[in-house]
Amino acid sequence: MDKVTSKDGTTIGFERLGSGPPVVLVCGGSVDRSSNAPLAALLAQHFTVFNYDRRGRGDSGDTPPYAVEREIEDIDAVVAAAGGSAYLYGSSSGAALALEAARALPTKITKLALWEPPYVPEGFPRPPADTARTYTELVAAGKRGDAAEFFMAKVVGLPPEFVAQARSSAWWPNQEALAHTLAYDATIMGDYTLPAERVAAVTIPTLVLDGGASFPFMGVTAQALADRLPHGRRRTLEGQRHDVDAAVLTSVLEEFFSA
Repeated sequence: MDKVTSKDGTTIGFERLGSGPPVVLVCGGSVDRSSNAPLAALLAQHFTVFNYDRRGRGDSGDTPPYAVEREIEDIDAVVAAAGGSAYLYGSSSGAALALEAARALPTKITKLALWEPPYVPEGFPRPPADTARTYTELVAAGKRGDAAEFFMAKVVGLPPEFVAQARSSAWWPNQEALAHTLAYDATIMGDYTLPAERVAAVTIPTLVLDGGASFPFMGVTAQALADRLPHGRRRTLEGQRHDVDAAVLTSVLEEFFSA
């Protein structure tokens, strides 16, 4: 483990693997850096991979109050540890964060890859408008499990039978431990609509990825993103769902980052 200090004094923990051009990995909601560990190990064969814990997770600190700008500063600090510039990959709501970071750090992020940022297009059901506040209130009331259930049922839209059984799963304690960070990702996503003007301001080469077997709206969103990015293109990984196979993803990212 290595650590850097973000602009507001928060300690950000990360793992550094491999050698070659630097790539920073940004995880999504309800997970920590362990979710990107298989991808990090495979990418490390060709790149120096910086797999960090977002604030409030794992080996990173968490200084209130929360703001998306603080998470961008965290990425900036990790990029500084990587030498001052890097490729950036983000998954799910972490892809939305990576997009915001690329817009804010145009001279430091040189290429951007996004896996299924969950902006919801017209015609598809969106999470409740007060999602971030709901998470915050549930966690403040000591109802971390209820916050995690709300995320699975009302935001992700997982089947009721899966949600009902989740509390007895071996991974449930980790969901409760990360419940306070659900509000962070909801803040990043806003009203879950595509921020067209901010997307258009990201001018670096960007690869937007979606899975052919994922949630139906993801393909619509991926195409809309690619259309609005000045140097964006879309690629669909056939047969992949939102929990994409690391080996399949690695080969695509290697090609993009090496070109």
